[in-house]
Amino acid sequence: MARLAGVSRATVSYVLNNAGAVRISEPTRRRVREAARELGYVPHAAARSLRAGQSRTVLMPAPAFPVGPLYSRFITELQEALGRLDYTVVQFGTTGGHDDEAARAWAELRPVAVLVPGSGLGPSGVAVLKRSGARAVITLGPESVEGAHALLLDHEVVGHSAGAHLFDRGRRRIGVVVPRDRGLEAFSAPRLAGVREALHGTDAEVTELPLAYDEEAAARLAARWRDLGLDAVFTYNDEYAMLLMRALLDEGIRIPEETAVVGADNLVLGRLLRPRLSTVHLELPSGCELAELVDRAVRDPAAAPEAHKVLGATVVQRESS
Repeated sequence: MARLAGVSRATVSYVLNNAGAVRISEPTRRRVREAARELGYVPHAAARSLRAGQSRTVLMPAPAFPVGPLYSRFITELQEALGRLDYTVVQFGTTGGHDDEAARAWAELRPVAVLVPGSGLGPSGVAVLKRSGARAVITLGPESVEGAHALLLDHEVVGHSAGAHLFDRGRRRIGVVVPRDRGLEAFSAPRLAGVREALHGTDAEVTELPLAYDEEAAARLAARWRDLGLDAVFTYNDEYAMLLMRALLDEGIRIPEETAVVGADNLVLGRLLRPRLSTVHLELPSGCELAELVDRAVRDPAAAPEAHKVLGATVVQRESS
């Protein structure tokens, strides 16, 4: 590889190991990387960890809840950003929750950092991970966990934005879809609470609407819609909005004249519906920002845990509300 790139073996080692203590020009780095690609070189993560005295593996347990396109894009961006910082990202598949017992399984892999989506991990689980060598534990959920950095996802703001928007549009009998899917309670409950908070002290009424994600369930709900007397609905997200809108239109219920509809996530498909779907646009942190937090925490494991509120929400009004 050194011969192909026209450099010394030491230079190859410095480039492939991202050694920051040695200054190497960008053209030289490019030549080494191109030679590595041409020769099919693949770094040995375990050997690199032994040389460095610590793992470079960032473990990401798979979410214990159904994920949509928005979360998937966020995770992809995060993985790419961590890769640029020379971390090896490993997703850990799981069928259970993210609790302290699960933390023992994660600890066996000896990651340098763990990013835990959702809730369930407690202080003892954080301690298990740190004893195994994890220099940073970061949670992405509604509340902080002792000993861990936290990205706080307050989903009440999503429901609050939708409820306030519908009230401002003159709607007073507002339904809120609550998915029956397991694992979504951590998101649907605060979104419902956010709608209730937005309408507290007004003359508006809120009706909880449990709904499974299938056409038959949506059709049954739509069939009794006029009996419910609702003039608006916040559908939890855009996917449930599409499901319910189709059923309401099949029942001859006009949108938005009889019922205004607001989803969440701002999916492209919502703009292709007729009427176009009003939605709550969620503002997640960039993958680069989170990758930098991981890197900072790994470099300084003794630093006090950070907590950042990272979920913002704004309503995008279109034809359905």
